[in-house]
Amino acid sequence: MTGRRPFWLFTAIAFGYAFLYLPIVTLIVYSFNDSRLVTVWGGFSTRWYAELLQNERILEALWLSVRIAAMTATLSVILGTLAALTLVRFTRFRTRMLFAGMVAAPLVMPEVILGLSGLLMFVTLEQLIGWPPGRGMTTITIAHVTFTSAFVAVVVQSRLSQLDGSLEEAAMDLGARPWKVFFVIILPIISPALIAGWLLGFTLSMDDLVIASFVSGPGATTLPMVVYSSVRLGVSPQVNALATIIVVVVATGVIIAGWLLHRQNRPDRAGEKRPIHRRSQRTG
Repeated sequence: MTGRRPFWLFTAIAFGYAFLYLPIVTLIVYSFNDSRLVTVWGGFSTRWYAELLQNERILEALWLSVRIAAMTATLSVILGTLAALTLVRFTRFRTRMLFAGMVAAPLVMPEVILGLSGLLMFVTLEQLIGWPPGRGMTTITIAHVTFTSAFVAVVVQSRLSQLDGSLEEAAMDLGARPWKVFFVIILPIISPALIAGWLLGFTLSMDDLVIASFVSGPGATTLPMVVYSSVRLGVSPQVNALATIIVVVVATGVIIAGWLLHRQNRPDRAGEKRPIHRRSQRTG
């Protein structure tokens, strides 16, 4: 048996990568198009990037989406981690199945249902207690936390289920209190899962359109809503420029994270054990 790979395997891989990334490459190329029509090449130009930086509507929507996504990701990590700890550590309580079902429900529930239920809840709360006053950044954040916490809980729960319990037992035997065991031992071990959950929550919040359309008001328009409304009227080259900037930022972050991970996993040659040369002792 030879070490050569079959030709069809490379062909399938190349076709798969082309299917995924060729549209993105095309979008990046046409972001430098001088023509106002996105499907007609009119020469190389960066005019749309300059116009994008002067478009206050898109910039305000981008800043609003970033703030909502950051708050959503942070709150989702807190709530999702608490839910995962409850499901992993407390395996026997009466309403465990109900609690697990409520945690996992946003994963399978359509976004239209989540958005409509969130709208009805906010309207009812405003009529009863006067909060939240209207629909805007607060309501969008709460609605996003509702479904992103489920994704974070799944990620953290999978990491906690693989955690060695003997580490906690040893720490508690040495006199550490439960809160200290959590912050000193458990938290550093599950930190990769927390970071992954935060990034997942941030991405899901930035990408959401359906739920935000239900729970937002006239004064709060997120970036996906602005892009969708502009696409309905005709794709503007500014959208291509905005998408190119987002792709470059995300790709840069992925490359930096991969480089740091590779550097962390690379064996430290300077720290390797070196042979100890003992001086020969003179015997009298």
